[in-house]
Amino acid sequence: MKITEKIWFNGAFVPWADAKVHVLTHTLHYGSGAFEGIRVYKTDKGPAIFQLEKHMARLVYSSESVGMKLPFTKEELMRAAIATVKINRLESCYLRPLTFYGYGELRVSPEGCPVEVIMAAWPWGAYLAGEAARISVVKTIRIHPQTTVADAKLTGPYVNSMLAAREALGRGFTEGLQLDYEGNIAEGPGENFFIVNGATVSTPKLGSILPGITRSSVITLARDLGYTVEERPVTLKEAWAADECFFTGTAAEVTPIASIDEHKMKSPVGKVTTHIREEFLKIVQGKNPKYKEWLTFVG
Repeated sequence: MKITEKIWFNGAFVPWADAKVHVLTHTLHYGSGAFEGIRVYKTDKGPAIFQLEKHMARLVYSSESVGMKLPFTKEELMRAAIATVKINRLESCYLRPLTFYGYGELRVSPEGCPVEVIMAAWPWGAYLAGEAARISVVKTIRIHPQTTVADAKLTGPYVNSMLAAREALGRGFTEGLQLDYEGNIAEGPGENFFIVNGATVSTPKLGSILPGITRSSVITLARDLGYTVEERPVTLKEAWAADECFFTGTAAEVTPIASIDEHKMKSPVGKVTTHIREEFLKIVQGKNPKYKEWLTFVG
């Protein structure tokens, strides 16, 4: 990771090396935090933050889902994000907000622990090597929706994602693919999943998966481009037989999938995936004014 100069910490900027917490911080022990991953893109009009308002709205929702009363409003968090990019003089970067219960009472219930908020940003290149991914179905299934808040982005449940990613990487694959408790495809450890057949794009329905912001953006974009988009259960056999498959995510953007275990896609980098990816990149680079509301420019 390339460090930058400043991290926004509870409303003030501190040097990167001084952004520290106590070892008895509640969230360190119990996974009681919420976070976001946000891309900032270089454009002709300066840095642009992708879907900033939606990311901060989800951060507030996720935080409240574990009982946090944030000391900052969504609008204050948005301004902090802009200021973090600006003070570090970044043209493009990855932005990480995190809310967490700090040092106080060390018991499972977080009463007596302060709510703290940080915002960090650093340069980050292509994820998944920027090429068609070779993925593997892993034994670690996606957490059952009744065991957590499935539509919140919480730190604790990401142990599930970490185990899935380690399993796939340990077997020489680019990334993992998780099934849900019913045996249908859920998502990657940090990505949503899509299949393509002809002009129809299908993606697992909400319920067991994280409702990704890039996912929802790509659904809107694909429909605008004339494709039929279905949100429904997707089986592994369907994915094996599909014309194309791809991942979406803040880090992954739109990443084609070349194979699932020993099953090679009919089109490792298909024309529909390529079309959606190219149009998505135009949007985030500020080259399609139709979607200008998706970008927040850092002045």
